[in-house]
Amino acid sequence: FPTTAGIFMEPFVADEYIERLVWRTPGGGSRGGAEAFDPKRLLEEFINHIQELQIMDEKIQRKVEKLEQQCQKEAKEFAKKVQELQKSNQVAFQHFQELDEHISYVATKVCHLGDQLEGVNTPRQRAVEAQKLMKYFNEFLDGELKSDVFTNSEKIKEAADIIQKLHLIAQELPFDRFSEVKSKIASKYHDLECQLIQEFTSAQRRGEISRMREVAAVLLHFKGYSHCVDVYIKQCQEGAYLRNDIFEDAAILCQRVNKQVGDIFSNPETVLAKLIQNVFEIKLQSFVKDQLEECKKFDAEQYLKNLYDLYTSLSLKRTTNLSSKLMEFNLGTDKQTFLSKLIKSIFISYLENYIEVETGYLKSRSAMILQRYYDSKNHQKRSIGTGGIQDLKERIRQRTNLPLGPSIDTHGETFLSQEVVVNLLQETKQAFERCHRLSDPSDLPRNAFRVFTILVEFLCIEHIDYALETGLAGIPSSDSKNANLYFLDVVQQANTIFHLFDKQFNDHLMPLISSSPKLSECLQKKKEIIEQMEMKLDTGIDRTLNCMIGQMKHILAAEQKKTDFKPEDENNVLIQYTNACVKVCAYVRKQVEKIKNSMDGKNVDTVLMELGVRFHRLIYEHLQQYSYSCMGGMLAICDVAEYRKCAKDFKIPLVLQLFDTLHALCNLLVVAPDNLKQVCSGEQLANLDKNILHSFVQLRADYRSARLARHFS
Repeated sequence: FPTTAGIFMEPFVADEYIERLVWRTPGGGSRGGAEAFDPKRLLEEFINHIQELQIMDEKIQRKVEKLEQQCQKEAKEFAKKVQELQKSNQVAFQHFQELDEHISYVATKVCHLGDQLEGVNTPRQRAVEAQKLMKYFNEFLDGELKSDVFTNSEKIKEAADIIQKLHLIAQELPFDRFSEVKSKIASKYHDLECQLIQEFTSAQRRGEISRMREVAAVLLHFKGYSHCVDVYIKQCQEGAYLRNDIFEDAAILCQRVNKQVGDIFSNPETVLAKLIQNVFEIKLQSFVKDQLEECKKFDAEQYLKNLYDLYTSLSLKRTTNLSSKLMEFNLGTDKQTFLSKLIKSIFISYLENYIEVETGYLKSRSAMILQRYYDSKNHQKRSIGTGGIQDLKERIRQRTNLPLGPSIDTHGETFLSQEVVVNLLQETKQAFERCHRLSDPSDLPRNAFRVFTILVEFLCIEHIDYALETGLAGIPSSDSKNANLYFLDVVQQANTIFHLFDKQFNDHLMPLISSSPKLSECLQKKKEIIEQMEMKLDTGIDRTLNCMIGQMKHILAAEQKKTDFKPEDENNVLIQYTNACVKVCAYVRKQVEKIKNSMDGKNVDTVLMELGVRFHRLIYEHLQQYSYSCMGGMLAICDVAEYRKCAKDFKIPLVLQLFDTLHALCNLLVVAPDNLKQVCSGEQLANLDKNILHSFVQLRADYRSARLARHFS
């Protein structure tokens, strides 16, 4: 195949090139099989092809050398041309510098000449202007205005400029000699001012911003400029309040004016601030008055709600209300202080006595919620005594646990209602929120404390404390039979309610008083309430436990027979434990479950431990009332084992230990006389007083016959 330089251009692969060469050579490839392969022919082709490549390489090399020589020649010519251009550039730069110096010299001369001309022209212009003003002044002096500037309505701008200057000059003239001309100038001044304001008003109605800007610029030097601003503000608000939401209307109005006012007035921030002030002091104040005055007399709840809604709609503390939108504008002053004063001016008469309305409403509302609840229960609240006698009764009851006064049958009613509590807390929560928004920062802790005292009065005293007192009065005496014990239900509900009270204290009151002296006062009041309630709860629980023990005593007295532990036929005892034991254990398990459901935390363990100790003392004293035969002693051990199994439900180690010891003591009723001493020195009984061991051994029927006293002598 033909050998040219083009076949060696990228991408060039040597292996493919050789393969194509071999394939094109007859006898060099695989065509025709192994017999057709001719290595000599292939070698000859390779040698010829290598020679062709060498010849082509020499041609290419000569061509490269020729091109290199040509390139070097052109490079030398280019370098020479660059040197010539550099020399020309240096000459041109030198000429430029000379020209620049000459221009600077001429400019200096021109500036100097200009200063001289201005020094001559300025006094001349002033003289010309003064001459014109004197001419116009003479026309006023003569009483006839002939100049075109005063008679042509299209030249009102020039006339305004002249009359404004004449008005200033007239102020300096003595009144006695120039009173008439001063009066004429003042009259013309006033007429032109009115015409300009009228022109501004018409331009605003036509929406001609450029004309409004021109007239406002002329009026800027007149006394009536503020009236021009007032007219603009008044006309801006025409048809602006068409929606039901006046605050949204006001925000849209201010946003529209903010975009426009900079194109009309030279002091847009002042005009916008005046518009906002006008909106607040006239439109919004009237709206607030309409919303509040009527309901203030007849509906305190609606009044407080409206006051809160309106105030928060304007408050700077919210990001979605009118004030926050106005904060985005340039008002030229301290925006926050400016808006705060406007808001305060609207609401000051309502905020001054806000807390009186709040506390009055909260008291009446709380009293109504409680009364409605007691009416639904057909319950007439009885007065709980106060003063010295009641305090004396309370102290006697706490120390002696005696029920002073007749027991009241509450028919299982706790007189506590979570619905009532939620309603009271909701009302107080709303009061705290209003208090936070509507109170002055200096009055906030004091006002929050007043709301808190009302919550304490109606929730803690009038509801919870009343229920505790009623519950205490409803606890029967410890010797009552089949007594219904509802006080634990009171405990359960009071506990739940107080958790809700504590949560509101932390969530809503604490943030309002955390950095004030009222914090310690609130904490102290809360502590006193808790202590007072805990004292009554403790008293009620203690008396309830006494009633439980009294009930167990009735069961034991009614069901336990002397023959249970000293049967007539020792060989015919078929029961595992006595009927009294079964009923007592069933009663105890029921009460334990009730205690666990009524309390939480460590209180459960504390009350169960107290009940367990009293339960143990009751069984201990009960067992010591009987004499025991051998089989009766075995039955007593079975009873105590059942009592111990019941004591395991308490999950109190001390109670279980007491019944373990009691079980060990009961073994003394059946142990063989010879082993008695060994059992008494056992692990569980070794630490007990010898008199206790002796008292149990004395209960045995064979105590005298077996002469068991000798073991304790």
